Amino acid sequence: MSGRSAFSRTGGFRPENLGQNAVSLIGSIGFSVLVIGVVVFTIIAATYEPEDPLFHPSDKITTFLTSNSNATLKSDDSIVKTGEDFMAANQTAFAGFINIADVETSENDSDGNQLDCDTNIPIDCKDPEVFHLMMKATMEKFKDIHFYKFGKPVIVEGSSSSCDMAWRYRPKDGKAAAFYKDYRRFVIEKSGNCSVSVMGIGEYHSGVNARKRKRPGFRNSSGGKVDDFALPVVGEAVNDSLPVVESENVFKEGHYLVYSGGGDRCKSMNHFLWSFLCALGEAQYLNRTLVMDLTLCLSSVYTLSGQNEEGKDFRFYFDFEHLKEAASVLDQVQFWADWGKWYKKNGLKLHLVEDFRVTPMKLLDVKDTLIMRKFGTVEPDNYWYGVCEGETESVVQRPWNLLWKSKRLMEIVSAVASRLNWDYDAIHIERGDKARNKEVWPNLEKDTSPSSILSTLQDKIEQGRNLYIATNEPEVSFFNPLKDKYKPHFLDEFKDLWDESSEWYSETTKLNGGNPVEFDGYMRASVDTEVFLRGKKQIETFNDLTNDCRDGIGTCNVAAS
Repeated sequence: MSGRSAFSRTGGFRPENLGQNAVSLIGSIGFSVLVIGVVVFTIIAATYEPEDPLFHPSDKITTFLTSNSNATLKSDDSIVKTGEDFMAANQTAFAGFINIADVETSENDSDGNQLDCDTNIPIDCKDPEVFHLMMKATMEKFKDIHFYKFGKPVIVEGSSSSCDMAWRYRPKDGKAAAFYKDYRRFVIEKSGNCSVSVMGIGEYHSGVNARKRKRPGFRNSSGGKVDDFALPVVGEAVNDSLPVVESENVFKEGHYLVYSGGGDRCKSMNHFLWSFLCALGEAQYLNRTLVMDLTLCLSSVYTLSGQNEEGKDFRFYFDFEHLKEAASVLDQVQFWADWGKWYKKNGLKLHLVEDFRVTPMKLLDVKDTLIMRKFGTVEPDNYWYGVCEGETESVVQRPWNLLWKSKRLMEIVSAVASRLNWDYDAIHIERGDKARNKEVWPNLEKDTSPSSILSTLQDKIEQGRNLYIATNEPEVSFFNPLKDKYKPHFLDEFKDLWDESSEWYSETTKLNGGNPVEFDGYMRASVDTEVFLRGKKQIETFNDLTNDCRDGIGTCNVAAS
């Protein structure tokens, strides 16, 4: 019968047919499994929504964080991604930029006030004609950026021909969801026939009188309100002072969460963020204020000394101003001082949790003022991020949007890009120990030699372009042959932006109790990476310069999966 299985046929189990039937059976089963697998994968792919921007399940990231990699260079993986890296550019906000035609129209529609023709009388910076002239000159000079707002010009004391003016902008080809602010000094000349001309525009941030504290929101050229809270603004004055509890009554009515101990200290910055954002996510889930330790231990991976270094400040690396405005957080030093003053008087209670397997869901009904999670000494069971694994992973979300990079570091990035007029290409050249390890990276040293780089770039980057080189090669003179075709720039060319005379140095010293702050390896790599990412064209070491795999022979497909 045609409907019966092949195995019911008389000859199905004859010895001479066993091999053929076995192959047929295995093929049929294999094909069925394949079809089922494709269907299941399709359903998962269609419905899956990643809960963290790293787009990996927690167990995979946990394995990554706890593994002892034999990679000889950590630069690629050491610079963490933060909230703004995952933000989709708000096209509505960025679409409302000002065109030079708008300025010319406004100039023609002015009320006809005339400048005083006396050349001995100082320039009136507030005059609409002067304002329009400065805006037009700025837009003509900086052709690679879009302008979103101009601040009114400000008088420069002691000068009869200078005005300071600020503006909000972003590069035309910008990929980051952020605005930037610049303020410069203008030299303006008035002639006897009543005409005025801009004779010069100062360097980046030279117009210090036009720098003002940010307001809660600004209006774009279309009159629409743009939410500063939702987008980083690089160039504003930073206010990352520590939040304080207003009164004893406010303190006793609050509810707090603190993490204590554990093995997360002095680990990589990736590890730190994975754990810190778990704590912050739990605090938000429980509707509690996170009591946080603002002191960090910088891993030896990033230090110039090669040793773990205590005493670093969270605010050196991350935007605490945004965090304290967007979330409820307190510095633990201030918190414990207040707790010591008021907990007995007000009968405040502490709920101690010493097992990380106690989920946040089990703590929802705790009414005590303070929940303290105390972690032990055995790694990796004492890592904070363990709280957010297992069943908690689908409940507690890590609030990546609350954590941005330090505006002070991003200000250095902005300054470097501005000195290059936001008109440069960038190349990342990784050498170091990887280039010397030919067993794992057999072609890297040859492929990153100056001659090979020039050969690769000839069809990718136009001759004569500004070329920012982000590299771990200590001797930048190694790249001198590139000067024949390009204008190479390196990070240390801009070290005045963090030396003793810089604003960064002054502000971080103040944050650090009057003690100078070292521009450490993490800061250097972070700035180097961010400047690279703002290049108009970006050439990477792996895939672009060499066919070697980033993590060594045989890992290319693994890395892509």
